[in-house]
Amino acid sequence: MLFAHDTECGLTAAAALVNSGGQDLEGLPDVPALDRFVAANGWTGRHEHTEAELREVHALRPRLRPLWDDDPDVVVTVVNELLRESRALPQLIRHDDEPYHLHAVPRDAPLATRMAVEAAMAVADLVRGDELGRLRRCARPGCANVLVDLSKNRSRRFCESGCGNRVAVSAYRARRAAGQP
Repeated sequence: MLFAHDTECGLTAAAALVNSGGQDLEGLPDVPALDRFVAANGWTGRHEHTEAELREVHALRPRLRPLWDDDPDVVVTVVNELLRESRALPQLIRHDDEPYHLHAVPRDAPLATRMAVEAAMAVADLVRGDELGRLRRCARPGCANVLVDLSKNRSRRFCESGCGNRVAVSAYRARRAAGQP
């Protein structure tokens, strides 16, 4: 593990949330899909299971996307805005058999607020550790997804939508067409 558990969880959940608003397919089309997303990403605390909550989460996605900007000043501006708007007050807490970790808003804060703050806190850790390069865009041409490279050698290039396999298959087919093994 390169980063604290809550940092890794916040980063991967933020990437998953940004990627759920795909160009062609809505990854969170309804409340049951949001329920599955919340469970899959280990979100605890308040979750209202309402259309209003779903709209708030949808509205958060474009606000998180600039966290993957190449300009650190843009990233820092977004982080600071998210923390300021949420009135974040970091505190160490322990719950659900998890060790102490940071929460910056109460567990009963709205889901979208908690998602925004968790993403901002996780990215703040990357900024402080000079590790923003771990936030990347998928290297497959035409893919708009983002990713978090948590590998030790910083080698991850593709998102989790099968883009790495698509690139490999395309390269294989091109080699075969050219008569190369």
